[in-house]
Amino acid sequence: MSRRRSKLGSLVGLALLVLGTLTSTASANRGFQHVVREGETLASIAERYYGDPRREAALVAENGLTAQGGSPIVVGLRLQIPFVAFHNVRAGETWQELATRFFGDARRAFALVEANHGVLTEQPAEGTQLLIPYPLRVVAGQRDTATSVARLYYGPSTEALRRLRRFNDLRTNRLNRGQIVLVPLTDLVLSEEGRNIIAEQTGAPPPAGEVRALQARIDEELPALGEHVRRGRFTETVALGNRLLGARQLTGNQIVTIQRHLGTAYVALGREDLAVSAFRAALQRQPDMQLDTVRTSPRVMQAFERARDELREAVQPGPSATDAGVPDAGVSP
Repeated sequence: MSRRRSKLGSLVGLALLVLGTLTSTASANRGFQHVVREGETLASIAERYYGDPRREAALVAENGLTAQGGSPIVVGLRLQIPFVAFHNVRAGETWQELATRFFGDARRAFALVEANHGVLTEQPAEGTQLLIPYPLRVVAGQRDTATSVARLYYGPSTEALRRLRRFNDLRTNRLNRGQIVLVPLTDLVLSEEGRNIIAEQTGAPPPAGEVRALQARIDEELPALGEHVRRGRFTETVALGNRLLGARQLTGNQIVTIQRHLGTAYVALGREDLAVSAFRAALQRQPDMQLDTVRTSPRVMQAFERARDELREAVQPGPSATDAGVPDAGVSP
């Protein structure tokens, strides 16, 4: 009997150990832990971290609580503080790969595309800082439906309901009690106070999307760069293009566009050497880049082809020692 109890105790202990490990791992990857202090409520905590007390609904869902409406909570309780993340795209990464990494399913790539105003058939450009929606875990109550959950977190929007059902592969509007529904939130953003609190505890503030905001401003200025070229304002093109390049946190596509316009402007200003350099920088990012042979002047095409030829020569292997007439090491001439 004692052996049986000992064995049972060991199994329970092992189960608790595994559960603790899984919980710890999940917690480490899901936001930040806040320890409740005297006098705090869910609403006051939401106010501190998000600047909006109504965000207590997110705290309730993420932590499996039931108390809302400014109700007091237990001192010492550890609350997960969920918030959106940001990711800088590396070469070769795809929407599907990122969706698998952050959401566990490549089919959820559409949520990343929508959050970042992308196109599913065009992969994200290298260097782009993407906003990663937070997949809030909501446990359905007895009367919950997909519509009621979508309305709570998104408002009365048919598009939001479509997004929720697609993200969770829901075939019907009905939800079973206890069913877990993931709600991808793009606006669960930390306030400045919230970022400072986390910085004090961890030593570093979480990313706030500064690079993403900068890249968005660059996108707004690129049409002006193209307009300068079309109207023959080449000095202005060079000034604006180099100012934009000075941001140093551009996407690969932005760099290609800027360098392409700079190449055209430099040719017009009589600086073919700088034009070749600009086109070469663009081709390094986009080797298959082409210019419109009908609308592009012969001088610009000449500089472009020279840049392409230089790149091809740079990647071709040089002659071996034997081919160059140099004897192999250790062999007498």
